[in-house]
Amino acid sequence: MKVLITGTTQGIGKAIAEAFLDKGHEVIGIDRQEKSILHPNYTHHTVDVRDRAHLPAIENIEILINNAGTQNEDDIDINLKALIGITEKYAIQPKIKSVLNIASASGHTGAEFPEYCASKGGVLAYTKNVAMRIAPFGATCNSLDPGGVITPLNECVMNDPVLWAEIMDETPLKRWATTEEIAEWAYFLTVTNKFCTGQNILVDGGEAINYNFVWTE
Repeated sequence: MKVLITGTTQGIGKAIAEAFLDKGHEVIGIDRQEKSILHPNYTHHTVDVRDRAHLPAIENIEILINNAGTQNEDDIDINLKALIGITEKYAIQPKIKSVLNIASASGHTGAEFPEYCASKGGVLAYTKNVAMRIAPFGATCNSLDPGGVITPLNECVMNDPVLWAEIMDETPLKRWATTEEIAEWAYFLTVTNKFCTGQNILVDGGEAINYNFVWTE
């Protein structure tokens, strides 16, 4: 299938792109950084997702995965407004089969920086809006909302023994997800899944259920 993925040069986006390429799909990436994937079925467009005037003309996208995002850098413009722009340009058309928005557990809990939480919470709501609008095409739209994921962007806490111990205390499974695990979820929700739609899928190792009830002995 013809798959468009944003934010493919590192982390989750790169892992998702590689997973689809490994399974024989045609993958198109959009990222403001130069490409880091070398594969005959991969096409890269170096452009900021906010720059609607210079987004490439790509027709008949079958799967759209909105992965590009940031933290503490114009979060609402990048994480939400640009995601909406990409979706409206490429996904609202009869050839679409699936849209997946990479959101965050913070969109459910609010437990992070204010604009980041607001941007990801907006993605959760917009996911339901898109699901209703592409349903007439027989297509699905869901969000995949990870908790902690092992990526270079998170090394500031991963390499701090004290902070890491506190984070693990909040995570029942006592580990974070790998990018490859998130890629498996992305593939399932866009290719295998044909019926689940309008849902916000929380994948956080159980962190959201650890409510830390404290009481006197």
